[in-house]
Amino acid sequence: MRFSGAFAYRPKMASALRGYSASKFKDDLIAGIVVGIVALPLAIAFGIASGVSPTIGLITAIVGGFIVSVFGGNSVQIGGPTGAFIVIVYGIIAQFGLQGLAIATFMAGLILIMMGVFRLGTVIKFIPYPIVIGFTAGIALTIFSTQINDFFGLGLTNIPGEFIPKWGLYFRNLDRIDPTTLGVALASLLIIVLAPKVSKKLPGALLAILIMTPVVYFLDLPVETIGRRFGQLQTDIPTPHGFALNMATINQLLPSAFTIAILGAIESLLSATVADGVTGSRTDSNSELIGQGLANVVVPMFGGIPVTGAIARTMTNITNGGRTPVAGVVHAIVLLLIFLLFMPLIQLVPMSCLAAVLIVVSYNMSGWRTVRAIFSNPKSDISVLLVTFLLTVIFDLTIAIEIGLLLAVVLFLRRVMENTEIKVYGSQLDAAENTDLSTHEELSLAPGVQVYEIDGPFFFGVATKFDEMMRTTVGEAKPKVRIIRMRKVPFIDSTGLHNLEILVQSSRAEGIHVVLSGVREEVRAVLHKNHIDDLIGADHICNHISSAVVKANQIAAEA
Repeated sequence: MRFSGAFAYRPKMASALRGYSASKFKDDLIAGIVVGIVALPLAIAFGIASGVSPTIGLITAIVGGFIVSVFGGNSVQIGGPTGAFIVIVYGIIAQFGLQGLAIATFMAGLILIMMGVFRLGTVIKFIPYPIVIGFTAGIALTIFSTQINDFFGLGLTNIPGEFIPKWGLYFRNLDRIDPTTLGVALASLLIIVLAPKVSKKLPGALLAILIMTPVVYFLDLPVETIGRRFGQLQTDIPTPHGFALNMATINQLLPSAFTIAILGAIESLLSATVADGVTGSRTDSNSELIGQGLANVVVPMFGGIPVTGAIARTMTNITNGGRTPVAGVVHAIVLLLIFLLFMPLIQLVPMSCLAAVLIVVSYNMSGWRTVRAIFSNPKSDISVLLVTFLLTVIFDLTIAIEIGLLLAVVLFLRRVMENTEIKVYGSQLDAAENTDLSTHEELSLAPGVQVYEIDGPFFFGVATKFDEMMRTTVGEAKPKVRIIRMRKVPFIDSTGLHNLEILVQSSRAEGIHVVLSGVREEVRAVLHKNHIDDLIGADHICNHISSAVVKANQIAAEA
């Protein structure tokens, strides 16, 4: 499948199957089985925490995981539900219901596909790190907050979705802590924490479930289980279904869909980048976005929740020998077999055990060491992190991402403006256009010739700065020629073009000539496209400062 332009959609599965051998299949089979087992408790826990049933969590992991592996651009990526989406999904369901979630997820899938088609995969990687850390830490704290009720056995219903009212309700009901539920939760937490110390390959979450579920069942402990909360679980794959779309629904759910798409792109490409660092492979970012998009288009038709690349499961795949997308397909098949054969047993899992699993997930997501390290960075980075974190916790992730990105862009533009210099030259001028000192020569400027140099991109912020510089340096003596030295201008935007056009027109009205020097080819093409060269005069646009000075001195002498 190929799209217009230089972009080509290349799923890793296609290249992986060329020269595929029995030994590779053996490695992928083992890795896929292990990842499937590890993914089981997480899929169940993420589904429940998101406000849907454990069945939906498993279906998402099965269908989404299969599509990501077959159609994605990374060899070892494992897709499925993740903790990052818990807050978003829970909020969408609370406001728009399951139908609204399905539509938002479908729209997010289309957005991801378009991002891949328009080659935005590399751009997503450059979202400022403090934003990623800020909303990740905020999500971690929010996930932790959602598990207090089940961990302590408070038995609360109608818990507020907002962070502060939720914790207010918890503190008012501390006397309702159930010792038996808390004991099961603490035992589960201890197992999860100690499992890696015994063996790095022991999945602590699964081990906690396998140990605590029989304990609760055979001792008949009065602890809430999945079955007691959700009743009889479905054991059949749902029939795919569609949903009605109209402009009113699209407008209403577009912000949520955008948040799902951006977060899914960030998490998937971050996971892929980490995997590339370990395996030495190279992810096709745009193809990966298309694969993730296809998964999110199809999954809601089965009632599933958003899908993205899962870092923990992807790393589990790598450490157990998985090197091709076949391992991801095996992982989906393992989950499918568990879904078809063992769902009645899943009903026995204690809710407090799953709460312990998610508390560990939230701790690992928090990245508190990274947060602590960022506090030694510039204040702008700290501001972006704190704002994104607080908005995620107190309001919601959609607002956090939008405001965080806006703040990061503003701070970035301020840094660019601060680092972009506007220089004014006197009667002597350095003619060099490079750093080779042997080619330097001093050029003399005739009386009435002014030279300004823009060192950096000529965009809207700098255009205003340049305009102010022009006004403050004109002084009483009106020049005859203004040379604008642009050797260090990599690009010019519409505001820069507008300001340049106004400068040329106002200078011409005053009888002042404008000469451009050192204009790069890409900038000159923009000037030509916008007819600025016709306004200035083609002979007034020079490739080198030497010819620009000769031209300016000649004009000044004739004036």
